[in-house]
Amino acid sequence: LNYFRSDKIIITMRNEINEAHEAEEDYSKASKRKIVVPGELIASGDDYLPGEGTRKEGDNIYSIRFGLAEELGKVVRVISIFGTFIPRKNNVVIGRIIDITYNGWLADIDSASSAFIPIEEVPRFINRNEMDQFLNIGDVIAAKIWSVKTKGIDLAMKGKGLGKIEDGFIFRIIPSRVPRVIGREGSMISIIKEKTGCNITVGQNGWIWIKGQSIESEIKARKAIEFVSDKVHIEGLTEKVEQWFEENE
Repeated sequence: LNYFRSDKIIITMRNEINEAHEAEEDYSKASKRKIVVPGELIASGDDYLPGEGTRKEGDNIYSIRFGLAEELGKVVRVISIFGTFIPRKNNVVIGRIIDITYNGWLADIDSASSAFIPIEEVPRFINRNEMDQFLNIGDVIAAKIWSVKTKGIDLAMKGKGLGKIEDGFIFRIIPSRVPRVIGREGSMISIIKEKTGCNITVGQNGWIWIKGQSIESEIKARKAIEFVSDKVHIEGLTEKVEQWFEENE
C-alpha cells in the first residue's frame, strides 16, 4: 500500500493546507467533459484556442491524446487519463524530504526532476546547524512550486497552509485524475469531506493527505477518492458518488 501514518500530532496545519490547495487552479469554468481519442475533432470556430493536449488546424481543434476533453472559457484542452505528473509553477504538491544539504532540503514529489527547498524559502530563520530539527529525512511537506527549470524544481514553504505535515496518512492516485477528484469549484472533494468529516488535501502530483477523527472515517475517505479516480470517464459521477456513500453508510 502506498501510504504511511505518522505518530505525531498536528496542531495548526489541517485547515490551512486545505486553504492553500483550494487557491489552486479553478475548474469551475470547465464545460462538460467527454472522452476523446487522438485525432478526434473537439471544437470548431474562430473563438476557440488550443490548449494542452490539442492542436489547431484552420478553425478546428483536434485531440492529440486519449483523455478527457473540456473547455475552459475559450481554451480547449485534453486531460490525459493515464499521464504522469507535469510540474507547473504555483502547483501545491505533497512530498517527502529525502536529503539535507547546506543550502536546503531535497524532496521527492514524484517528478522526473528533483525538487529543492532553499533554506531562504521556509517561513522562519533556520540555523544551518539545526536544519534537521526543522525538516528531517522522511518528513512529509506541503509546498508550492515557484520555479521549474531544466535542472530541477524549486519549492517554497512561505505561504498560508504550506509546511510540514505531521498527522494522518497519505496515498497516491494517478496525477492526471486529480482534477476529477477535486471537481468543479472543489465540488467533488467537498462531498467527500462532508460525508467523512475528514480534512483532505489533494496535491497536484497525485499525493493525497487525509486526517479524520477515526481510522474508519479515513479509510472511507480514501475508498471514496479511489472510487472517483477509477471512474473519471463516467458522466454523472457526482450522483454516483452520492449513491456510493448511501450504500456504504
